[in-house]
Amino acid sequence: MSFPVHRPRRLRQSPAVRRLARETHLVPSQLVLPLFVREGITEPADISSMPGVRQHTLDSLRAAVTDAAAAGVGGVMLFGVPAERDAIGSGADDPRGILNVATAAVAEEVGDALVVQTDLCLDEFTDHGHCGVLDARGRVDNDETLVRYAAMGLAQARAGSTMLGLSGMMDGQIGYVRDALDAEGFIDTILLAYSAKYAGAFYGPFREAVDSQLTGDRRTYQLDAGNGREGVREALLDVEEGADIVMVKPALPYLDVLAEVRASVDVPVWAYQVSGEYAMVEAAAAKGWIDRRGAAMESLLGIRRAGADAILTYWAVEAAGWLREDLVR
Repeated sequence: MSFPVHRPRRLRQSPAVRRLARETHLVPSQLVLPLFVREGITEPADISSMPGVRQHTLDSLRAAVTDAAAAGVGGVMLFGVPAERDAIGSGADDPRGILNVATAAVAEEVGDALVVQTDLCLDEFTDHGHCGVLDARGRVDNDETLVRYAAMGLAQARAGSTMLGLSGMMDGQIGYVRDALDAEGFIDTILLAYSAKYAGAFYGPFREAVDSQLTGDRRTYQLDAGNGREGVREALLDVEEGADIVMVKPALPYLDVLAEVRASVDVPVWAYQVSGEYAMVEAAAAKGWIDRRGAAMESLLGIRRAGADAILTYWAVEAAGWLREDLVR
């Protein structure tokens, strides 16, 4: 018997063999592009901490979603940046609010070509930057926040959103919004639960993108970085309440949680490659320290390998192009 007996390198000998032997694949339809639309601007505004990402006007948003549809990505997730804010986030459920107006415009533009999704959380709309309304002691009031979430969800559904992304991490939010939607006939509106959303340091660029007013942190409602089982429990609770899809956010620092959630539920599991993950690669690439395309695609494939059925990523359109190029090589 020759040595070595086992030669795993046989399956790595050429691009064709490696392609055939690959265990995990990524296609454009598994990617979702987050987009920001800002009220009151006349030109798109660059976000300094996220090179290549912009706050859009309504017109530039229409162009961006048309490009996304042409690239074959699976969907877009819309975030609104209002001109004015208040304590309860009134702009969130105002039919004339920027997110609802933008949703209607995007649904009209590309609603048949990709899945129009909307962020359902109050943080962009409140003058204190928290994801819910505050009680007299300045704490986020869970149950009063659910009332606001229901109103926001109905406004988004009426505007034409196909999928609502509940990202506020309030207890009972999925069941409460589901009941409100069903009572008004929106039985087909899909609920994406940000089930395992961790408090942490990877959201800094996003806060610039939405002009966040937050002081302090969100650790009383988002998960602690040390807790994996709690993330799984949150996902199970959301499925029990009626979530159609559950998500882990951020992605790369929590691949273990992603894998555990994937093994624990029978609904689709998504991951959000957040602003800090994107900005780190972009910054290192700008310094010449890392191969930008290679690092971006490796990170996306790693998230898929850990169990994500789809990924929210700021590289969605560009990655779709890279995937097409790889097919013809």
